[in-house]
Amino acid sequence: MKKKKRGSLGPIRGEDWIFQASIRSPRHSMKMTFEEKYDIHSSLIEKSQQDLGKKQHTNGRPVTNGETKVKQEANGKSHVPGKCLNMYTWEEIQRHNKEMDQWLVINRKVYNVTSWARRHPGGHRVLNHYAGEDATDVFRAMHLNLDIVRLYLKPLLIGELAPEEPNQERNKNSQLVEDFQELRRSLEAMNMFKANMGFFFLHLAQILILEALAWLTLCHFGSGWTVTIFISLLLTVSQAQSSFLQHDIGHLTMFQTSKWNHLMHKFVMCHLKGLSTNWWNYRHFQHHVKPNIYPKDPDVDMGPLFLLGESQPVKYGKKKIKYIDYEKQHLYFYMVGVPLLMPVYFNLQSMQVMYLRRYWTDIVWVSSFYLRHIITFGPFYGIFGTILLTFLVKFLESPWIAYVTQMSHISMKMSSEENQDWFSTQVLATCNIEQSFFNDWFTGHLNFQIEHHLFPTMPRHNYYKVAPLVRSLCEKHGLQYVNKSLLKAFGDITRALKKYAALWAEVYYET
Repeated sequence: MKKKKRGSLGPIRGEDWIFQASIRSPRHSMKMTFEEKYDIHSSLIEKSQQDLGKKQHTNGRPVTNGETKVKQEANGKSHVPGKCLNMYTWEEIQRHNKEMDQWLVINRKVYNVTSWARRHPGGHRVLNHYAGEDATDVFRAMHLNLDIVRLYLKPLLIGELAPEEPNQERNKNSQLVEDFQELRRSLEAMNMFKANMGFFFLHLAQILILEALAWLTLCHFGSGWTVTIFISLLLTVSQAQSSFLQHDIGHLTMFQTSKWNHLMHKFVMCHLKGLSTNWWNYRHFQHHVKPNIYPKDPDVDMGPLFLLGESQPVKYGKKKIKYIDYEKQHLYFYMVGVPLLMPVYFNLQSMQVMYLRRYWTDIVWVSSFYLRHIITFGPFYGIFGTILLTFLVKFLESPWIAYVTQMSHISMKMSSEENQDWFSTQVLATCNIEQSFFNDWFTGHLNFQIEHHLFPTMPRHNYYKVAPLVRSLCEKHGLQYVNKSLLKAFGDITRALKKYAALWAEVYYET
């Protein structure tokens, strides 16, 4: 019997996925086992696809651009529809990219999502950002239960791509798209998207224990200045780790069903942190689908306070706009941006969105956050003192969250819409921070920002396993996989702000 070559992935050679000797960790022996599993699953996937292709040829169905006339639903299951669908070209689809006229493509199927956009659980802007484009990979990346989502997609179906049309727009690298999708299928087969519940419950226990310890300290030692400072530090760690946990749950990584993830998200984000889940999801999902794309990503559209990227500073410079001395934005970032992100900007925006959009469920949950603090700390500090303590903790937490959220994006490529493939969009806009036990804990595993952006629903305890595979795919297609030290990443925030300010000044002071 002829032995099958390990790691045969069609265009991806097995040796492309061999872990580099330079990547060393205590988990090295486990990584080799992981790689072997990856090779086996990859071979099985390729074989099943080859067998399917043979059957389709046997049935006499012509194959065009790698696709057959067999219909595919959003979850990849095939069926033959009872009626013929309209055929569309990419040129025609790309014309439907307006807010009141939105079409998108998923697995070669064309959907009119115009009427559905306002009811979309992830917010209408997420759909608008992909109007007129192929959304196959972002659809798969952001959704957990495809069988449920398929029920909503079915009535929106209006046609499919014409046989002569490629699977995605012609400007995209079809081989890269295919390689990434094959990588994802292999990771799914290896249960890389299945959470270790013990990991998440230990993380939750850490948060609750810190809060309980703060209260017990007050009960035993009273509310003097020394004790107040000590419990503020305990609560700061608790709040920061709550931010990372709510981020996980907001991406549906904890439970296998969306319902339980949404409920736990309310508990952690609203009850433990006092912020709206709906506000966070609508904002954060836009960032994920179009990271560092101005103005679609709200995290980089921070004018007039900060000018980020290359297009926004030039735009302000040409219009001679100078609300602030932007040449000093790298300085006032530390005076305004770092300390006020959580207590002012996030809190006010969350409250504003809850009130204006009448998110009553979130309002009740967030009210329980303040009520719990008054009950717990009110006997020691009174109502006013408790509110001051609450915002002191948010003030202390703010630099932690500001640094972690900005270090992986602000120094990376920022541009207007270029309609790149999902893999390139995420890799070019993000960078990783070197792995260590402290870095993993301090950043909530967002030191693996590249892997998180490629696979948002993947539990974070699996990022380190797939990182070498992602790096290899980047090397194969000539994409830079950026991995920095923590201190360098912090310093790059300042350097990037100075660079963007210089772009503004160059245009602004032109005669």
